[in-house]
Amino acid sequence: MNTSIISNSAVIGKNVTIGNFCIIGDNVVIGDNTVIKNYVELRENTIVGNDCYIDSRVTSSGSCEIGNNVTLRYDSIIARGCKIGDNTYICPKVMTNNLNTEKDQIGGPKIGKNVFIGTSSVIQHGITIGDNSVLGSLSFLNKSIPENEVWFGNPAKCYKKL
Repeated sequence: MNTSIISNSAVIGKNVTIGNFCIIGDNVVIGDNTVIKNYVELRENTIVGNDCYIDSRVTSSGSCEIGNNVTLRYDSIIARGCKIGDNTYICPKVMTNNLNTEKDQIGGPKIGKNVFIGTSSVIQHGITIGDNSVLGSLSFLNKSIPENEVWFGNPAKCYKKL
């Protein structure tokens, strides 16, 4: 018996698996062949593409766009307004932010296609991560990454161009 709460206005694609204790909010769209594990919360107006894997305890603050073939590993937080491009892999415990220090909603980061984000990284509001880039584990990103670069550290800095 599935004990998840799914809004009547949610649109669920074909061959979607939704685990237990999930909350799928108003106007959420989930694409075909997507797997959503246990304790996931997708708040209102979140769009999830096809062939995605959303691991346990991932939370979306709402109004997020998640592309096709995206993996979100456990305990990650996807801030309101975040956009994630196709074929992106986000490791466990990644946190994105959409508020500045005055608590104004700036919007979550824009993460490109084919991006890899390492475990326990923090990505500040309004940041852009270009296509084909890498952010190393335990990094604090407070400025945008161009396409095809590897960054890591606290604060994150460019290590090399790809």
